[in-house]
Amino acid sequence: MGNRRRVAERRKTNPAVLGGVIAVVVGGAGLGAYALAGGGSGTEDGTRTSATQQARPKSGPLSAAEVTDAADRFLTAWQQGEVGEAAEATDDPEAATALLTGYAEEARVKDVTLTAGARTGTEVPFSVKGTVAYEEITEPLAYDSRLTVVRRDGDGEPRVAWRSAVVHPDLKDGDRLVTGETDTPPVKALDRDGGELTAKTYPSLGPVLDGLREKYGKTAGGKAGIELRIVRGEKSKKAEASDKTVLELSGGTPGTVRTTLDPKLQAAAEGQVAKKARASVVVLRASTGEILAAANSSRGFNTAFHGSLAPGSTFKVLTASLLIEKGLASIDEKHPCPKYSSYGGWKFQNLDKFQIKGGTFRDSFGASCNTAFISQARELEDDDLTEQAQQVFGLGRDDWQIGVPSFDGSVPVQKDAPMAASLIGQGGVRMNPLNMASVSATVKAGEFHQPYLVSPEVDGRKLATAPRTMSAGTVTQLRQLMAYTATSGTAAKAMAGVGGDKGAKTGSAEVDGQKKPNGWFTAYRGDLAAAGVVQAAGHGGSTAGPIVASLLKLGG
Repeated sequence: MGNRRRVAERRKTNPAVLGGVIAVVVGGAGLGAYALAGGGSGTEDGTRTSATQQARPKSGPLSAAEVTDAADRFLTAWQQGEVGEAAEATDDPEAATALLTGYAEEARVKDVTLTAGARTGTEVPFSVKGTVAYEEITEPLAYDSRLTVVRRDGDGEPRVAWRSAVVHPDLKDGDRLVTGETDTPPVKALDRDGGELTAKTYPSLGPVLDGLREKYGKTAGGKAGIELRIVRGEKSKKAEASDKTVLELSGGTPGTVRTTLDPKLQAAAEGQVAKKARASVVVLRASTGEILAAANSSRGFNTAFHGSLAPGSTFKVLTASLLIEKGLASIDEKHPCPKYSSYGGWKFQNLDKFQIKGGTFRDSFGASCNTAFISQARELEDDDLTEQAQQVFGLGRDDWQIGVPSFDGSVPVQKDAPMAASLIGQGGVRMNPLNMASVSATVKAGEFHQPYLVSPEVDGRKLATAPRTMSAGTVTQLRQLMAYTATSGTAAKAMAGVGGDKGAKTGSAEVDGQKKPNGWFTAYRGDLAAAGVVQAAGHGGSTAGPIVASLLKLGG
């Protein structure tokens, strides 16, 4: 079977006679013979020391044999339905017992065959094949998973590190696998033109389609079928993860839900993020908030809608609106951009410690000068930025209803150095591409329109609104600042081929323990607004910028 080995029926061991004492031989090594022969062993001075006293916790890196043996013990017991023994082969027997018991009783998986693959360090991949049986219906089940072997706390014995994903890679801790008639009928999601949206055609949409089913399955007119599903636990629900179909045994009749997604833009977005690791992008119609495309290179988590990341200098768009409204900055007035600026005990600097002598706010914004913003911190109240985000840009209010679960940003009230850091999109500020696309859309439209994936006319839900709008003068200056950045500033290279009415802002967000920053880019062209992030990749102008610009070009 090449590099894979079938976890066979439990190996039968024969007793070996060692010095007149019977010991079980496992893996070619006798265990405990000296202890069984009278309970102790001799020392140089003739005294006897108990086996318990002699025992020492195992330590150091795991050997290949230890990893393989621990994995085999767990997989063999699981395959044979010996739940207790399989659980004891892990470092959390209680949690393992619950999930493995449910695998047979709730998920109704039988005739399980587990085939281990080639070990890599302490990790062992394996394939799972079995049969899901519900009443008179049976369907084959097959998928791949992996486990990791660690030393157990206390005695250092090799054990499988327990996590729910060992049983199925899509499980989070606290989730369950259940087979039966679904509570939520399936839905057929349609794009804005009436074409069907599937995860096969648009790989990024898997989590979105799950969310649409959870939200609209009971009202879209479908009929439930029999499925093996992942039922999310409290921890997953807090992370806004939706239940997921693993296997369909008896197809239900789907209802239909029309979305705002543009098939051409969605396909292009999928292609763009596929070129980079950990990339995400969202495209909106600025005048309405309609979501036209959303894509992620990672299939396991929808960063585009659920991400919670520091947005770096793209957030200076929002901060600039605050400074202009407060009379602390004006586009063509002189504005300080020194090498350093200190506040709250922290010393801030610009990229490569650059400075602009005698420059205007336009110059500072276009060059993404950190100190130009930090220098104004002492003129602001601690809650000014939070109020601007919530009241003008609709962010951080926890009231967006886009049609599927989403995170609508966070701009907490902070003080001292963290407040200053928030002005440049660090500190406690957290956003995702959906949020930052909305920021550009608000600038372009002159007012906040809550993004949405499904029209509120479908279910009568109320979209979020912002309590106030910016003055016409502030909007004009923001558009000019973003236009200058797109033509002569840090975004110029990425936006070079984008014609027409355009504006942009780049960003690089530092992350502790990460060698390269997260690269951000937000921009608009005509009635389209977009934002993207490429994590751990470097400057936003060269990483996320080309992704966003290509979609703005396509959108006409």
